[in-house]
Parts: sequence; structure tokens; C-alpha cells
Amino acid sequence: MILSMTGFGKAITELPDKKVSIEIKSLNSKQLDLNTRIPAIYREKEMEIRAHLLQAIERGKVDFSIFVEYISNNSSTRINQPVVEGYMSQIREIAENLQIEAPENWFSVLLKLPETIKTELTELNDEEWQTVDTAIQKAIDELLSFRQQEGAMLGQLFQSKIQRIASLIPEIELYEQERIEKVKTKMQEALLKLDNPAYDNNRFEQELIFYIEKLDVSEEKDRLRNHLHYFIETMETGKSQGRKLGFIAQEIGREINTLGSKSNHAEMQKIVVQMKDELEQIKEQLLNIL
Repeated sequence: MILSMTGFGKAITELPDKKVSIEIKSLNSKQLDLNTRIPAIYREKEMEIRAHLLQAIERGKVDFSIFVEYISNNSSTRINQPVVEGYMSQIREIAENLQIEAPENWFSVLLKLPETIKTELTELNDEEWQTVDTAIQKAIDELLSFRQQEGAMLGQLFQSKIQRIASLIPEIELYEQERIEKVKTKMQEALLKLDNPAYDNNRFEQELIFYIEKLDVSEEKDRLRNHLHYFIETMETGKSQGRKLGFIAQEIGREINTLGSKSNHAEMQKIVVQMKDELEQIKEQLLNIL
């Protein structure tokens, strides 16, 4: 089963004096790129949260946020009255000295100044943390479920693309014999254009066989079929293996490129281009696979 690196999870829990919302968003990345936004009251648990996320999410660009909304009057955030009074006194004095009018909206001006708002640090108790930790796990579970759903959709896409490439191999075979006859005719016509067209027919046949052997694509077709089978097998067994699937896709690409270089036939080259198009679509989506 494959998993997408794209996902979103959210959980909300209510405590006696606050509502806590947890959101996790992940996108594709080569490693785990974790960005956390954690209120001061839960900052002491940041390393524990990071370890939990690392174990569950493994890889991706992850944004983790905890939002706290106080639902009672017992908020830990207070207006620092002495500081506000000090600012007000200074502004009045400056206004009198400069003979200018004081601001009309005192409050909006004062509250934007440094240290007018203070947050009283409260100690986190075990019961509250257990509730929040459970919500974090719920958000992680929702994210993982999202990843599974996205992975299932991508799996269906990969199946169809791999089957399409496999179905194009027999189409190449339709032109292989025709290609050999064209090569033989082309070489004979080239010999006849020489000033002395006499040649050893046996030697010609030997050279023709040698040339055709260079254009033979039987091994490339066999290896391509094996790589396609291995891709599906890897996709369906074990845990999501995005990197391994990427390596297999590279091998598939090598065989398709060799088919193209050996084709020496317009119709075969068109089929190779179709194969490359299907493979490129696979590679693009593999970037999202865990």
C-alpha cells in the first residue's frame, strides 16, 4: 500500500477554560521538514510533540499548529496597567512640550506599544496535557487517513499508467520485422548506387545480420516488462516505498530510452514517445509518495 505525503488533520478539544485546536498539514519533501507553532503553556512539551510527529509522519514538509481560544474570564493574558499608564503620561508630556494634540484613539495606540500586553505563565498540569495529547494523536490519525486516501488514488493512477506502457510493447513488435526488411532493402539500394555494384552475397548477409543484431530490442523489452512487474509488486507489498519506486521508474526510463535509440523506425519511435509520456506522469506523482 502506498501513502501520499500530502495530508491534513485537525482535532478540537475543550477544557474548562479554553478550547484547543490542533492542525497538521503536510506536503511533499525529501526529508522531514517540521515547522511548529506552539503556545507558551505547551512549549515544554515541544520535543515530545516533535518526536511523536517524526515517528508517525516520517517524511514531508509539515506545519503543526496549536491554537488556544479562552472561553472564560480566566485568561492568562492581561493588559499591563502600570506600563500603559507610564506610556500615557509620557505621551501627554511630549504633546504639551511640542504643542501638538494627543492621539484621539488612545487605546488602539497604547496597546500596540511594547509590553502593554503580558501573558502570565501558568503551569501545565498532567490532566490538561493528557487531553491535549489525545487531541494531537487524533489530528495525526486524521492526517494519516488522508494520506491513505490520496495514496489509494495515486495507486490507481500508477496501475493504469504502468498497464498502458505494458500494452505498448506488443505494438512495437508489429514493426520489428518490417523494420528489418526496410533496413535490408535500404542497404541493397545503397550498394547498387556504387560504381561497381558487384558484392559477395554471403558477406552481405553476414554484415546485415551483424547490423540487425545491434538493432535487436528483445532484451530491452524483457527487462522493461520485468521492471513494470516489479513496480506493481513493490507498490502492492509492504509499506509505502516512494524512493524505491522512484529508482524503479528510472530503470524503466533507461529501457524505454534504449528502445528509442535502437528503433530506427518512425512508428516505433512514436510508440516510444507515448511510453515516455506515461512514464513522466508517473515520475511527477512519485514526488508525492512517502
